[in-house]
Amino acid sequence: MIIVIQCAASKRVDAGRLRSADGKPVMFVADPESAPADPAHLYTRPDDPSGRGGSWRQALLEYNQEPHDNPLGLYPAWQLYENKTYGRLVDRLGVKKVYILSAGWGLIRADFLTPYYDITFSPSAEAYKRRRKTERYQDFRMLPDETDGHVLFFGGKDYLPLFCALTKTVRGEKTVFYNSGHVPEVTGCALKRFDTTTRTNWHYECANAFLEGALRVE
Repeated sequence: MIIVIQCAASKRVDAGRLRSADGKPVMFVADPESAPADPAHLYTRPDDPSGRGGSWRQALLEYNQEPHDNPLGLYPAWQLYENKTYGRLVDRLGVKKVYILSAGWGLIRADFLTPYYDITFSPSAEAYKRRRKTERYQDFRMLPDETDGHVLFFGGKDYLPLFCALTKTVRGEKTVFYNSGHVPEVTGCALKRFDTTTRTNWHYECANAFLEGALRVE
């Protein structure tokens, strides 16, 4: 079984960051032009040029390929977020069975070294953080197409289109949990309603119900 869970806004304050050529810590956002003025940081998008012959996304991929003892102190994706559900999933299933659906980076492995970023699909977020569905990102897609195991997705409706787009060629069975009043329109996925009165970040409750055996998937 493979778990995909959406990312979180709350990240560890000591999380590492990529650095610009002049040593500034990089803050990845959706719209650098509207970000608050802060000369101590470089605001940029993941797919903007890094100034080193490629995009920041490419620089991050190369860093993961040769971390050299991780001098920037980047956390694996499952440790970057403050909510403890990510750790519980890794403890139960193992790090190779857990993936994060990130609004900034795409579908990444739980062990992928990930810098601090502030990008979300949430419509209530500040404009400079909010990724619009029409914007083009060169999202990572790290879940192999040949995955045979059952794939479960824990995430809100704002992240569902990205999940469907990045897993459409994955051949394994996929189940999406939802709690909205209407049934989401998805292709190639089974749908399972999770009943709860929680409206914000309900997917953590859903994931923990799965871990506790209160939520069964046929």
